[in-house]
Amino acid sequence: MFQGASSLSLDAKGRLSMPTRHRDVLASQANNQLTITKHPHGCLMIFPRPEWEKFRDRIAQLPMAAQWWKRIFMGNAMDVELDGTGRMLVSPELRSSAGIEKETMLLGMGDHFELWDRATYEAKEAEALLSDMPDAFKDFSF
Repeated sequence: MFQGASSLSLDAKGRLSMPTRHRDVLASQANNQLTITKHPHGCLMIFPRPEWEKFRDRIAQLPMAAQWWKRIFMGNAMDVELDGTGRMLVSPELRSSAGIEKETMLLGMGDHFELWDRATYEAKEAEALLSDMPDAFKDFSF
């Protein structure tokens, strides 16, 4: 289960260092193999390969009415591997689609990660905090 936020910088080649606290799990459960694809909210999703395969199978079974969403998720998916120092390459196409240039936020979201351009994430988080909570939280106790 991945959780927590990490502020990270891409290097000049577009590589991102996976935080140390996640590397052992990714090595043991995914053999350091990941898949990156687009998220409809403007960030990227990073899946350990076994979790990606489950997600991909669910997407593949959607009806023709969802064909464009299949293209967005599966057609943009890039398989990557963590190198010996825990870095992964984020393709220029995916970086561009999420507006990521250098400064990022990596969020653990349970079975996968979200990778955001830091400024975009901060703006969207501030907007969310100013709005009402969704109904799903109405009976939630803090």
